[in-house]
Amino acid sequence: MKTLPFKGSFLAAVALTALAVTAAPVTPTPAMAADGATTVIRGGTIYDGSTRPPIVGDVVITGARITYVGPTRPAARGARIVDARGLVVAPGFIDPHTHPRGYIDSDAAQDRLNLPWLMQGVTTIFVGVDGGGTPHVADFFDALETKGFGTNVGAYVGFGPVRRAVLEDDARAPSPAELDKMKALVAGAMCEGALGLSTGLFYAPQSFAKTGEVVALAREAAARGGLYDTHQRDESSYSIGVAQSVAEAIDIGKQADIPVHFAHIKALGVDVHGKAGEIIAMIEKARAAGQRVTADQYPWEASGTGIEAALLPRWAVDGGRSALLARLDNPADLARIKEAMAENMRRRGGAHSLLLTAPDREWTALRLDAIAARWKMTPIDAALKIVRHDEDGGSLVSFNMAEEDIRAFMTQPWVVTGSDGSPGHPRMFASFPQKYAKYVVDGKLIDMTDFINSSTGRTADIFGLADRGYLKPGYYADVLLLDPATYRPQATYVAPRELTKGVRSLFVNGQQVIESGKPTGIAAGKAIRRTPPGGSCPG
Repeated sequence: MKTLPFKGSFLAAVALTALAVTAAPVTPTPAMAADGATTVIRGGTIYDGSTRPPIVGDVVITGARITYVGPTRPAARGARIVDARGLVVAPGFIDPHTHPRGYIDSDAAQDRLNLPWLMQGVTTIFVGVDGGGTPHVADFFDALETKGFGTNVGAYVGFGPVRRAVLEDDARAPSPAELDKMKALVAGAMCEGALGLSTGLFYAPQSFAKTGEVVALAREAAARGGLYDTHQRDESSYSIGVAQSVAEAIDIGKQADIPVHFAHIKALGVDVHGKAGEIIAMIEKARAAGQRVTADQYPWEASGTGIEAALLPRWAVDGGRSALLARLDNPADLARIKEAMAENMRRRGGAHSLLLTAPDREWTALRLDAIAARWKMTPIDAALKIVRHDEDGGSLVSFNMAEEDIRAFMTQPWVVTGSDGSPGHPRMFASFPQKYAKYVVDGKLIDMTDFINSSTGRTADIFGLADRGYLKPGYYADVLLLDPATYRPQATYVAPRELTKGVRSLFVNGQQVIESGKPTGIAAGKAIRRTPPGGSCPG
């Protein structure tokens, strides 16, 4: 897999545990997986991943590559014909921001098919986002390839594991020697094929870092052809405010001479509703000055996170969970924590805006105010009860975005589709069909060409994927056939694990992984290792 180096520079997902999707195992047939076999996808409406209008014709796959795209012509002898009349034929979708833990790294072959994404038509995902990716990129990819997996996977090196490896969970700046250790970890990961450096400056312990520390690490990624991907420090009014946070990310890119990519761009919370125009103007100004600044977005009005990240002040988690629990047992600290939680709950729209999503708990699919009423306590005390007694039980969906902001971001030519797919939120199973159904079919905010371009070719261009994202001869045969009449999300906020319907066929690296709307059982994904520029790595 060839990737294009950037002048400037972006791994494994935030450690959320996903539940397995149940689907009947399928025994692959020789026709589905034969190396060198020719398949003709005939008579479909072809959107090639660019902004050009569609054509009706054929796509020919030989082995792992596309060998022809154009008007229908006689098929080679022995070719397998797939009837695509009435269907949209497009490149497989690329999701640049995912949390597939429990799927691609599972010991169960069925889970590693990565069906939440495949059934949406996604053929390539990026992991290690929000600063969560391991610096041991080669080991990560080797482990994946040993077992096999369903989608192509690219990976970031994450600021979180890098910082924790040197400073643990401490809220302090690194010494020069410690910073050198962190820089070496980033450089090593880049030389092992990372896409770039990812940060989650909203999350502790990454939030303890000053801008200069991040710039120093971003320069290591930049020198090796990567990109800076960020869950920025503040998408709301938690700390420095969303406008200053956007300015910080742009400044990091400028100082480190690295392209900047904003993860899941949004204006989160009542204090910043309507701020999309201001954010867009700041990014446009940077782009006009020559910086490469882009973003991805999921098409939902609710975000997904955990109680600790959403409600607790950052100082309360300095030193990790044991330090947090000690502070909760200290009356003076507890009073301060509750005061901060009340303000954070307000900015997110109140207790009723918080839907608890951890599976198989008493509070699953209940709003925070509802479980508080059941327990006969305040919402803040209910949240703290969960934090104290169930470390993994605090995931939630937070209804905190304004539709006008979602629409404003979606129409920008530098914004692409991403899911931020994580357990408990329908975005893991349905972000791409949600965007299609709500904003193409119903809302008519964008058309089919823009939907496909922002989910394929535009994404490939941003991240330097040289042979994916388009239907072109010589490109990898990641090819999607969807039924425009039935391609719709099935997952909802109260039933977030329903697989998407409407993908009729899907090919990953030339192998058919969905046939007649059902998974074939083939794990055809490949690791996407970025090749650093010559001379930037040892050897």
